[in-house]
Amino acid sequence: MSKRRVVITGLGTINPLGNNVSDSWEKLINGISGIDNITSFDTGDLPVTFAGEVKNFDANEYMGKQHARKLDRSGHLSIYAAEQALLDAGFNPEERMGSNCGIVFGTGIGGIGATEDAVRVYDERGASRINPLAITQLMPNSSTGQVAIKFGIEGPSLTITTACAASANAVGEAKNMIENGIVDIVVVGGTESGTTPMTIGAFAQIRALSTKNDTPAEACSPFDKNRDGFVMAEGSTVLILESEESAKSRDAKIYGYIVGYGSTTDAHHITAPAEGGEGAVRAMDQALKDANLSVDDVDYINAHGTSTPANDKNETSAIKTLFGTKAYEVDISSTKSMTGHLLGGAGAFESMVCILSLQNGVIPPTINLNDKDEECDLNYTPNNAVNKDMNIAMSNSFGFGGHNGVLVFSKT
Repeated sequence: MSKRRVVITGLGTINPLGNNVSDSWEKLINGISGIDNITSFDTGDLPVTFAGEVKNFDANEYMGKQHARKLDRSGHLSIYAAEQALLDAGFNPEERMGSNCGIVFGTGIGGIGATEDAVRVYDERGASRINPLAITQLMPNSSTGQVAIKFGIEGPSLTITTACAASANAVGEAKNMIENGIVDIVVVGGTESGTTPMTIGAFAQIRALSTKNDTPAEACSPFDKNRDGFVMAEGSTVLILESEESAKSRDAKIYGYIVGYGSTTDAHHITAPAEGGEGAVRAMDQALKDANLSVDDVDYINAHGTSTPANDKNETSAIKTLFGTKAYEVDISSTKSMTGHLLGGAGAFESMVCILSLQNGVIPPTINLNDKDEECDLNYTPNNAVNKDMNIAMSNSFGFGGHNGVLVFSKT
């Protein structure tokens, strides 16, 4: 029995660039940064004072104060993005999606804001004053459960927490569900709202973050010689995946196809990538084999491109190892240069970028790339978008723990 083809019929997002797909895409292709000084809390005691924050979003206004108080911010963002995606796919969010629809969400650290609040209250006021909703706010599967409840999703449900590869793995596992006939539709995405004092402080302690506090919009500079770390960001992106037959039967618009998925583990170090990106090589190779494609078929790679010294060098090496001479021809970019690092939400957002790039024939730039590192010598689309007719795009996501998730998308 041949596997069913899997299509994308809906997109929704809220992220540092915009609170919908069109605004986010417009800023991406124009090289506009969503990174700025943190406004949601006092950064006076922190060594890093900027991040990619969601702007102009009031959860109380969106879903009502009574509902909003039950969720962590990551849950607010998830429901908002999921509703956008369902509407975009032609579904009525007021009607239950039922048992023929599954849900897979990825997150790196779940409801970390709720966790910090609960610990703070415990330390200052004692156990009896902890919010009784704290557990359901902070558990990593909270967003998955809340989105399922809101939209009546009764099929298989998974929460994936493979750090920064989480929502790439989520999209891949959703693809597998549909290909194998388990369900016809999957609401899949990623969510993160880790721009909190403790999280920023902890990442700063391991020297993973950029410290360019005076120039936040220029701080994320993947593949640049002067890069000094990644930039924290928050947001949620949701895709509606569907079997081709299901989409065509209801005359849904089709953005494109997800055709390949690779997932590997470095088994090397809890934070550092394997030397030369060996695990990444295997994940990219797996994804291409799953898609029945070769490196010569790939038009665009949305790189993991975090702006850390180790990742950018090793990802470049991995691409060279697998692609050979083709590595110097393929167009590459890191959109994290504009959004910051959405952690567990990155893979879903960058999947959306690949889909829109194929559909619109535009490769978003890597901004802040002004002095290329000698070890990062590929075509990273520096500073300006490029128009190009394309059919195949690859999205790379690599996470702490040595997790690697790679996705391949096709326009046709």
